[in-house]
Amino acid sequence: MSAPLFRTDAYLREAEARVSAHTLEGGIVLDACLFYPTGGGQPGDSGQLHWHGENGLCSIGIATAVKGEGGDIILLPSEPAALPPVGSVVVQSLDWDRRHRHMRVHTALHLLSVVIPLPVSGGQIAADKGRLDFDMPQAPEDRAEIEEALNVLVSLDLPVTEEWITDAELAANPDLVKTMSVMPPMGAGHVRLVRIGEGETQIDLQPCGGTHVSRLGEIGRLRLGKIEKKGKQNRRVYLHLDS
Repeated sequence: MSAPLFRTDAYLREAEARVSAHTLEGGIVLDACLFYPTGGGQPGDSGQLHWHGENGLCSIGIATAVKGEGGDIILLPSEPAALPPVGSVVVQSLDWDRRHRHMRVHTALHLLSVVIPLPVSGGQIAADKGRLDFDMPQAPEDRAEIEEALNVLVSLDLPVTEEWITDAELAANPDLVKTMSVMPPMGAGHVRLVRIGEGETQIDLQPCGGTHVSRLGEIGRLRLGKIEKKGKQNRRVYLHLDS
């Protein structure tokens, strides 16, 4: 199992690890992984690995990371190249700007689910925008109000924190789950919750496995994008980072 370093510190940009395996498809498995694997609508991280080989310093580009079996995270090279040998120590280096933009967008989508308090049937994150699909038969008429409400929340600069509860506690509190199509990962005995605000200033609490900014002010100004009809009951709402 790859220890998920991104889970304990989403701001960690470089870290050492040891190569524990290669996959038949040419992927790389590390014993401790800095790269977030594709999941929950959030793309896998990209970056590089560096190590000392027989002929000096070697490196390989990582295009993305995906989930493997048994908790492994598999790093997929951006092009065919010699892989770091199993057992060797590598330095992982993230494409930090891309990761941080994913964090900003992901937290912004949590805010969107606060401003539009309807069940969510899907979502997707990119480096400049994101979208949520809502159980929303009619498109909202107050686009300007939605955008303003989002930016007011960002300006509050509330803290974004996490906590863990048991599977049983989540089952006893089903209202914590906003997504209709994707259930939070269960079966390991505990589930991660992401909280925005604290005490009387709390505005959101929901299960989530993705990476987030530590304070809302990091998101920056938001712009509401297209609202598309996706079926009889669904509306797809896009949200953009202004910079």
